[in-house]
Amino acid sequence: MASRRSFLKQSIVASPIPFVTTKTNVFSIFNKNLAKEVKIGVIGTGSRGQGLIRLINKIDGMKLVAICDTLSFRLEQASKIAPNAKRYDNHKNLLTHKDLDAVIISTPLNTHAYIALDSIDASVHIYCEKTLVKGEDDIFKLVRAVQKNDKIIFQTGHQYHSSRLYSHIVKMIQSGEIGKVAAIQAQWNRNGNWRRPVPDPKLERQINWRMYREYSYGLLAELSSHQIDFCNWVLNNNPNKVAGFGSIDYWKDGRETYDNIHLVYTYPKGVKATFTCLTSNAKDDYQIKVMGDKATIIIDYQKAWKYPEGKYDKKMGNVDGVSGATSSWTEGKGNLINYSHKEPTLQALEDFRTAILENKQPLSDIKGGASVAFAVDMGIRAMDSKQVIDWDPKYNL
Repeated sequence: MASRRSFLKQSIVASPIPFVTTKTNVFSIFNKNLAKEVKIGVIGTGSRGQGLIRLINKIDGMKLVAICDTLSFRLEQASKIAPNAKRYDNHKNLLTHKDLDAVIISTPLNTHAYIALDSIDASVHIYCEKTLVKGEDDIFKLVRAVQKNDKIIFQTGHQYHSSRLYSHIVKMIQSGEIGKVAAIQAQWNRNGNWRRPVPDPKLERQINWRMYREYSYGLLAELSSHQIDFCNWVLNNNPNKVAGFGSIDYWKDGRETYDNIHLVYTYPKGVKATFTCLTSNAKDDYQIKVMGDKATIIIDYQKAWKYPEGKYDKKMGNVDGVSGATSSWTEGKGNLINYSHKEPTLQALEDFRTAILENKQPLSDIKGGASVAFAVDMGIRAMDSKQVIDWDPKYNL
């Protein structure tokens, strides 16, 4: 554990804040007999971070001990729902917090890699919000770092991967209940500019980071990535090609990330998966449609329905004066898939706690997170270049 000691020493020396060193068992997190409660810090206390804090407050076996943000007003907001948590304005200082077991990284995408690497150096467990990291170089760096330190539990924040409803649906599909999968259609549509209020114009890019390429890949990384994760999971494979289009057509407000995206990923065995995100029409909101030759399953945030295939009723008739065959279609009726489950993010946090306490691999691990991050990076390059981008064999981890 020399890396932990070195990190603590370097951070304390570099920090402008004075530290008082005390004797603590910083390695107890790796002894599940000692760990009865996970002491956690949240790095990034914007809207997502605050939402995670509210859920942590409800979970037995998790104790929020520290929060961090570079924006003081975000820390103030978070302190109202986490009054007992120590406040930090630098993540390296938070990583020296006494008896810290784990961190949640809910910061802008371009910061995930270096914060996660610092957290690995500090020997704490990590829950990193999706998308894992930005760009293939940082994906490889993080994967290698996690693989070198196999005592660290690393969970990627694709919360639907923890949904027991989604897990049940994956089993249904993989067991052949809807037959051979032909295609998947996914969308996440909203009607709004996705812009956050800015108290000071100097903070525009820092607060609305999702709209600027320096910080984010926009809709594909922030929304569609969840649905790509589902496709990879249910098909038990990675996409081999992607083509798509994205542009800024509606919100002419200086943003740099696309306000609408349309992509097609091809998977082995001929399955095509389409992903659409709009910001000017919210019809059907969030939806995943998995189409097989026996049935279709439609999934939203919390519910799912199975639509058995209908049948063709062939009739001989006269069409436009020409004798021929016409067909009528008897459509299957949708049946609710009744399966008890918790809210996905709550379940994901509980799973993270359990993975730490039981020293087991999380459902959404570093490998799965990396595969989605590679697919997101491919999609961005496809839209930017208007070319088909292939999966690179070096992405097979």
